[in-house]
Amino acid sequence: MTVHTVNEPDLVATGLAAASSRHFGGPAAIEGLRRESGGASRQTWSFDAVVGGQRHALILRRDPPTAGGREKASATALDRPTEFAVLRAAFAGGVRAPEPLFELDSADGLGEAFVMRRVGGIAIARKLLRDPPYAEARARIAGQLGEIVARIHAVDTASLPPLPHREAADQVAALRAVLDSLDQPQPVFELALSWLDRRRPAPTGRARLVHGDFRTGNYLADESGVTAILDWEGAHLGDPVEDLGWLCVKSWRFGAVDKPAGGFGSRAELWSSYADAGGGAVDPARAHWWEVFGTVRWGVICLTQAWRHLSGSVKSMELASIGRRAVETEVDLLQLLKEAR
Repeated sequence: MTVHTVNEPDLVATGLAAASSRHFGGPAAIEGLRRESGGASRQTWSFDAVVGGQRHALILRRDPPTAGGREKASATALDRPTEFAVLRAAFAGGVRAPEPLFELDSADGLGEAFVMRRVGGIAIARKLLRDPPYAEARARIAGQLGEIVARIHAVDTASLPPLPHREAADQVAALRAVLDSLDQPQPVFELALSWLDRRRPAPTGRARLVHGDFRTGNYLADESGVTAILDWEGAHLGDPVEDLGWLCVKSWRFGAVDKPAGGFGSRAELWSSYADAGGGAVDPARAHWWEVFGTVRWGVICLTQAWRHLSGSVKSMELASIGRRAVETEVDLLQLLKEAR
């Protein structure tokens, strides 16, 4: 007996043809379908939908299939329908983000997924930070990021779907729980968590939309600067300064260590553009707290990725290589804690 199998690109193309035909109101031909690199926890596919002679440049974002039907997501990551609703609210609120168009149905066979318009630009940090075509953009990006994140924090929370509300105390407790679950001594991370616990900022008076992963590598940029903010699966309600601190974590400077704002500018430049865009004045001590927190957060993520590989649950050289970066964050933390004295 001959067994016929359908490879993944064919499956994706079939599902997209059905969904695009419904959305655009006519038969859709799917062209140029390709899986984009990156996104270990989510799949991103680029394609064109040609309907009635009109070409639509689009992006599919979906949960990856597994032998069990669906990969287990992070405990804090949003599902695709919620991420779609957040992106829709952010786009409607004037945030520089891809325009969300439609969600897929279960009959399309691609699981939880949605489609948005494709935006020009690249997300590769080493190119943005070093290649000649982006020289002028490099002078603009820090200020643009401050303006954009202020716009994110101004999104009307009434327009959002139900989201988790995580203040500083919740964030520290969650990191401590993850670290304890590894059941291995981690003195630098324990020291940093104790420091964070003793200096927790007061809860925000009004929780705002927090992107949750606002950093270099999660936005597109071209020769003019930032074109779109990506990867909204970590969105939640909380302290807006969390996003500013996370952007300044040393790991997200990709070698440009003297430019804390994502590798492109100073903290002062970032904070000034944020305030000018309506985000409000930034308390340096609060921003430093969130930068320390972000560094611990990334270090713990690195540890958990390494443990997934070492435990045998997922054999992956990518996870192993990410795990090695935990020691970098330990050095960064000791420097940050020294600066705070």
